[in-house]
Amino acid sequence: MTSRPRLLLPAAFITSLGNNIQLLGAALLLVRAQGSMLDVGWLFIAVAVPQALLSPYFGRLADRFDRRRLWVVCDLVSATAALALPVGLALGVGQQPLVYATNFALAVIAAQFTPASAALIRERVASGQLRRFNAHYEIALQSGMLLSASVGGLALQYFGPRPLFTFNALTFLVSAVLVYLVGTGRPSPEPVAGQAAVPRRVGIVPLGGLVVLFGQGLVVVTVFNALLPVLLIGEWHRGPAALGVVDALGGVGFLLAAATYRRSAARLGDLKLAVGGFLFCSALFALQPLFGVPALMSLVLVGAFLFGQARIATRSLLMTSVEESRVGHAFGMANGYGLAATVVVMLMASVVTGRFDTRYGFAVVALISVLTAGAAALRIRATISARAASNHHEARPIVRSPGGAV
Repeated sequence: MTSRPRLLLPAAFITSLGNNIQLLGAALLLVRAQGSMLDVGWLFIAVAVPQALLSPYFGRLADRFDRRRLWVVCDLVSATAALALPVGLALGVGQQPLVYATNFALAVIAAQFTPASAALIRERVASGQLRRFNAHYEIALQSGMLLSASVGGLALQYFGPRPLFTFNALTFLVSAVLVYLVGTGRPSPEPVAGQAAVPRRVGIVPLGGLVVLFGQGLVVVTVFNALLPVLLIGEWHRGPAALGVVDALGGVGFLLAAATYRRSAARLGDLKLAVGGFLFCSALFALQPLFGVPALMSLVLVGAFLFGQARIATRSLLMTSVEESRVGHAFGMANGYGLAATVVVMLMASVVTGRFDTRYGFAVVALISVLTAGAAALRIRATISARAASNHHEARPIVRSPGGAV
């Protein structure tokens, strides 16, 4: 059966749309019912903790079993879990425990989905197309995330929670069908004509440093999304429209990054792009709350562009730095680390922001990001240098004297 890996892109888009609609709708439901952001915080923990704990183990499962079937099974189980929320609401089940339970179940499934989807991409996409595909994949994910805010908010306001969560269940079913239609064929090992293959880095770039870089991207974007409403609405007393404009500019910056990534990677290389992008993005992160709304909008646009370049480059590095049979494990480790670090950094930023203001919260996140990305870069560079020196030593010819002694 011919493989159709392009179908993974709309599957990723609709999965991202459904996941974020579910989380947004559940958060708004809790806020309406309880009026407390503490309940929303517990919702975030209920989503993050199981993924952080289970992702490394589920990554190994993604390397042992058929990745396409795992993706389809994840979508089908997710559809069932998502449908349990509107059905439970209709039957009169308590709203708060039902929201926590369904989102906890979806988080457990997402811990398997993340490594399985990454491993399937590495398995089905030819090496010459990986950079292009990764850029398009990130566009699909971010587009689904951006659209979820408007679709989820409008649907919840005009139709209520039950149709919204039912729609979310349908998105998982559509994704399952698309992934099933991808087929079972494998790509040719030869790169596509006219396209440069992604360099093979197996055994060259250390996995540990890449896991930290990839996870750091999750930390930055999650904590930024938590700090931004506090800054704009809580401290600057702007309306939701300003928040929507800033979010939209961030999305535009990321989409521009995805559109230009291949040229940047061909010129600079993925490693320089990943490290440099995170470092410069962190510097802009610290400046964002200092100069008012117009400056914030400009800095968010540029920061999202740099972050997007770094994020896609890190994804490509992580896919090509291990054997295909271990890609699921690599992404499981990265996802688990990123979510665990996000919880810690989120708590630190919340404490600092509550004691002072968001300027210090942004500064703390920026400092942690710079130190983390810098440490990962130094570790990667030291390991590459050590392996290069070892290979050079092993490659030296053995010169023997005429008498046979070395």
